[in-house]
Amino acid sequence: MREFGYERVFDVSGAVALLGADPDARFLGGGTNLVDLMKTGVERPARLIDVRELPLDRIESARDGGLRIGATVTNSDLAAHPEVRRRYPALSQAVLAGASGQLRNMATVGGNLLQRTRCGYFTDLTKPCNKRAPGSGCPAIEGEHHNHAILGASGHCVATHPSDMAVALAAFDAVVGYETADGPGELPLTELYRPVGDTPHLETTLPAGALITGVTLPPAPVAALSRYRKVRERASYAFAIGSIAAALDVQDGVVREVRLAFGAVASRPWRARQAERLLTGGPASAEAFAAAADAELADAEVLPHNGYKVPLTRNLVVAVLTELTEEAAR
Repeated sequence: MREFGYERVFDVSGAVALLGADPDARFLGGGTNLVDLMKTGVERPARLIDVRELPLDRIESARDGGLRIGATVTNSDLAAHPEVRRRYPALSQAVLAGASGQLRNMATVGGNLLQRTRCGYFTDLTKPCNKRAPGSGCPAIEGEHHNHAILGASGHCVATHPSDMAVALAAFDAVVGYETADGPGELPLTELYRPVGDTPHLETTLPAGALITGVTLPPAPVAALSRYRKVRERASYAFAIGSIAAALDVQDGVVREVRLAFGAVASRPWRARQAERLLTGGPASAEAFAAAADAELADAEVLPHNGYKVPLTRNLVVAVLTELTEEAAR
């Protein structure tokens, strides 16, 4: 591991100023992803700026009925918060599905959103990777890709985004707040991640030197009846091979509102807006759920060993929306 400097900061402006003065520095939250990448040599920061003591560790109700979640809130605290569990249960479920208890105790909300892909070629310095070394190639396309993207990928990268939390946040129209030397700003979470295109090494739309300060969840009554379902290759802690965050409002057998986001199918959380449009105002039936899923997945581009993700995601949509429909009828 490369030698590095370390500095703990206690105010947001000081943290931003330190990073601005040292482009080779990195912000450190829980370190559950960054430190691993430092050990493998993928990340080689000259300095770590520890932001865990910043006053960003609270979850507060907003005046409009939403929630404000600070960037240094731990995953454990987020999942256990009574207002998260009551108003956005799929978010709590996603966080609990996303890591072991030890990792959740360390990992932060801001760090979770910025974690990098777990593609084996990305983390192996002996292999080419366009995300790690632009222009070197994407060996996953011809190699091991059974858990790689089927939506929104390109010939330059087929890696998937690993976050479970971000999938639920995408379904609920979360907004990411950040601070730069020029002041505060915000982005819809669905716009935080760049399309892969021919620049997979450019992963987010955050301005240079930006520090994520929190996430705002707007009021969403539909989110009270929501669920996160994750499929993985073993029962214990593992990254998803497919996941869904769903929320549903059904009245008299008709879908009044629906939210859908998929995980483990793209380089970013995939908001299924086409499926949402097709379902809204229509019958809450397994047939309608399947047709909407098929429409959303119609543009999937599969590789020889990841085509199973299409029926897997379709089945997740049908199963979870059916469960929510039955729950709404009780």
